[in-house]
Amino acid sequence: MAWIAEDRRHQLHAAGKPLLTDALKRHLADTFFPRYPTKRACLLPALHIVQHEYGHIDPQALQEIGEFLEIAPAEVYDTATFYEEYWLRPKGKYLIQVCRSLACEIVGSADIIQGLLKKLDLDDLGETTPDQRYTVVELECLGSCGTAPVALVNETLHENITLGSIGQLIDELPDDPHDYGDPFIDFEVPVGNPEGAGSFKLE
Repeated sequence: MAWIAEDRRHQLHAAGKPLLTDALKRHLADTFFPRYPTKRACLLPALHIVQHEYGHIDPQALQEIGEFLEIAPAEVYDTATFYEEYWLRPKGKYLIQVCRSLACEIVGSADIIQGLLKKLDLDDLGETTPDQRYTVVELECLGSCGTAPVALVNETLHENITLGSIGQLIDELPDDPHDYGDPFIDFEVPVGNPEGAGSFKLE
């Protein structure tokens, strides 16, 4: 499957169509509304679902989320900008997030970060490679201090990394990030608004 998230977002935007599609609304309503006391309480899942669909959260999507959950757009924006997890601008197909906690720093995370920036020819953290494939950032803590240093590549955690191991991983990543994931996760997250979106399929 080709990487279509950003192209699809542009197509919907250009056509004047909503980014929070009917299928995404159904997924939110069916999966999360029953779990929370109010629509407002579903804001974080809504932001996550939109980001998972398009790679980042467009201003148009912020507006549509607010309308759907009956929340002021300013409150949606404040929430999205408060958490490091959410991106309001495009990023690479692969987001490489290196932990910078004390435990990771002691065992060389700073050297790994600098090595990654050099390998990908990036000047600073938060930048994206010209081919829109990689973005490198730091995170405060990934909660895996016993296996430091660690990094997230998209949503997959890698432990006991070295510059060599993370470099090899980058070289072997598939072209389509939807083909990449944690081998220990045995459920499918709906992507691309498939038929039946709104439930996890447990194997």
